[in-house]
Amino acid sequence: MSYENQRNNYKSDYNKNSNYKSNQNTNYNSNKSDNYKSENSKLEKGKSESDNFDLDESQAYIYGRNTILEALNEKDKISKLYIQFGTEGPNIDKILALTYKYKIPSVKYDKRKFLDLEAKINAKNNSQGVIALVNQIENVEFEELFDKALIDEEFPLIIALDELKDPHNFGAIARTVECSGAYGILYPSTNSVQVTPTAIKISAGALLITKTSKVNSLKNVLEYAKTLGFQIIGSEMNSEKKYYEIDFRKPTILVIGSEGEGIRPSIKSLCDEVINIPLKGKISSLNASVSAGIILYEAMKQKL
Repeated sequence: MSYENQRNNYKSDYNKNSNYKSNQNTNYNSNKSDNYKSENSKLEKGKSESDNFDLDESQAYIYGRNTILEALNEKDKISKLYIQFGTEGPNIDKILALTYKYKIPSVKYDKRKFLDLEAKINAKNNSQGVIALVNQIENVEFEELFDKALIDEEFPLIIALDELKDPHNFGAIARTVECSGAYGILYPSTNSVQVTPTAIKISAGALLITKTSKVNSLKNVLEYAKTLGFQIIGSEMNSEKKYYEIDFRKPTILVIGSEGEGIRPSIKSLCDEVINIPLKGKISSLNASVSAGIILYEAMKQKL
């Protein structure tokens, strides 16, 4: 069966029992910020209905003004806001305005209590005086991710992280995935970085809106993807083929290996091609997130 026929069949089958919701951004009217700030300050300093910072599996903390503003564009993501008493600024006004608009509870903490929360979530000196409790990112099953990708896009591109360890790399890759129009991210459930507050902050909120799928066996998932017509492309500095020699006008999964170790042999054996990025300087390798960014934008350029 040709790829075009295969894609049409997927679209026909899937549309029988699936409905999509598109993400919608919300505009902010800055002229009303003073009223919103007043409403959101009603709770007494340092008081809340609960000082229990423990989370269940469906929740996570995020921090940083820009990260929280991005998250507020997805109004159902944030369930509670924590602000250090005395924290001010234009972005704080915007945050308070949007929490008022969406009826999100907010609490002002004194410095001691706010520092306790920062320490609890490993955000010391990085929160910029504001922390939010979010409904955790929904994990998309890999079968659903592939089905939707093949329906939504002619040449979908998905990133697979092979035991990446650094949450900064994860967040930076997620941000580039979202900005470059790639479809989603696969990552292993063990021996791998997970979605953390640090990763969300570095992603500038992209991890809150990017489709992610946590899988038990990346090898088995890639084998399944090949049966659907995806080409598997690995990135490794010792390969001969250049990244710009690949045709990305096909359904593609791009595999990024772990820091220092690269792609595991069992995963590399599944790759249709392994590519490199030419280097001219004295440093022998690029950061994983930088490599992913270069390749993702090459793919985007080819599809323009």
